[in-house]
Amino acid sequence: MRIGIFGGSFNPIHNGHVNLGRAMLRKAQLDEVWYMVSPQNPLKAQSTELAPEDVRLRLTQAALEREPQLKACDYEFHLPRPSYTWNTLQHLRHDYPDNDFVLIIGGDNWERFDRWAHHEEILREYEIAVYPRSGEEVRKPPKDAKKVMVYNLPLFPVSSTEVRQMIRKGDDLSKIVPDAVVTEMEKYSFYR
Repeated sequence: MRIGIFGGSFNPIHNGHVNLGRAMLRKAQLDEVWYMVSPQNPLKAQSTELAPEDVRLRLTQAALEREPQLKACDYEFHLPRPSYTWNTLQHLRHDYPDNDFVLIIGGDNWERFDRWAHHEEILREYEIAVYPRSGEEVRKPPKDAKKVMVYNLPLFPVSSTEVRQMIRKGDDLSKIVPDAVVTEMEKYSFYR
């Protein structure tokens, strides 16, 4: 199977994340997209706004419960921290040798990809699917890259930061966050 690995904090997951996974299934011809909930991003400072990993996983599971090809994944919870993508990909390759893994990243991450641990090895050994923001220029991959594809997708114009701000203000989230996520957040007062 071709599995897209879509890593992130998902703090919280929103409709943009879900729509992106659906679009990547078609565009990159993937069998599944695994939403790799990251316990700790090595390129981001530890934020006091970062919800506990089990909360973010639970909300991601709720968002994807009716999406059979989109899977919430706690795989990185069981690996050394911080969560380096190279380490995750190597473990996945070992544990699932019959699958091909495609790394899904935003244009912003592609621009700073040379700061990632083992970025040269990732480029040589794994296919990368890049989704830039509208109008964003994407630099060309190095010649020795295995395969880097750029997919111009209609992106949802909201961030998890904006969602958290809306929650604090008591704004209506029904159009930007899956209903199941809103229900879970209200039930347990997540992000309040």
